[in-house]
Amino acid sequence: MNQPLLNSRSNAPRMVVSTHDRSIGKILMDAGRLKQENAERIARFQKERGVRFGEAALKLRLLSKQDIQFALARQFEYPYLEKQDGDFSKELVAAYEPFSPQSEALRSLRNQLLLRKFSVEYKTRVVISPERGEGRSYVAANLAVAFAQLGGNTLLIDADLRNPRQHNIFNLNNGIGLSTVLSGRMGAETIQNVPFFMNLSVLTAGPIPPNPLELLSRAAFGQLMHELSNHYDAILIDTPAGEYNADAQAIMAQAAAAYATALVVVRKNTTHLARAKNFLKRIRAANVEVAGAVFNQF
Repeated sequence: MNQPLLNSRSNAPRMVVSTHDRSIGKILMDAGRLKQENAERIARFQKERGVRFGEAALKLRLLSKQDIQFALARQFEYPYLEKQDGDFSKELVAAYEPFSPQSEALRSLRNQLLLRKFSVEYKTRVVISPERGEGRSYVAANLAVAFAQLGGNTLLIDADLRNPRQHNIFNLNNGIGLSTVLSGRMGAETIQNVPFFMNLSVLTAGPIPPNPLELLSRAAFGQLMHELSNHYDAILIDTPAGEYNADAQAIMAQAAAAYATALVVVRKNTTHLARAKNFLKRIRAANVEVAGAVFNQF
């Protein structure tokens, strides 16, 4: 009988502390954006005029619209980052630019994926594309942030054991990761929590191995996916380009056993139509269900 690859205690869902009972003023004071005396001025003005706290603050010019958005996001448990927060890649538009057209498109994609399968078992999405430079890592990283913003425990796995990027995007240690788990040298301690996002974790690729296809083809990968699906509400998997090696097919085959679906990414002025068609034929031949496709214009 196979031994568990993960320690369940290490991957227990984290408790989210509710902020619904916190006022905008309290949130902004705690964040150092509002002084006590100014909060009192706003409260008096609010009472006199019968308006909301944020409206009173804007009229008094004691807070900016960005300050109000910041506080509202934390009241409604919708985490995002200010430009000075964290040391992540600016590719994380869902975190740094949550109200941009790109973020709106990502949230729409997230919701479509949620509607694509009604069964709770279908929680894993494998992000694939035929060629390099089409935005797989960008889409996977931002979708992971978007799923975490829903409040559920979310895991992003970097399964590109040839040219991994997620550790750079999230500024995480890549000394250990998926490659060390699949080689039997490490366990659950390889999963890293992302600062500023209580519900988001990343399993980086780890050191680049000499045998990526063989590692990804091992039964241990399928076992790992089954175990992880018991701990997370949403799992996103970043993969290598599908046209250049068989890694992506191996990943999809292992993940499909854990009720995974594929999300195909193509990019404007980058993807070759003939290669994309050939790639889709290979996916369908492997009996992998395609949840949808993303036409990346960014």
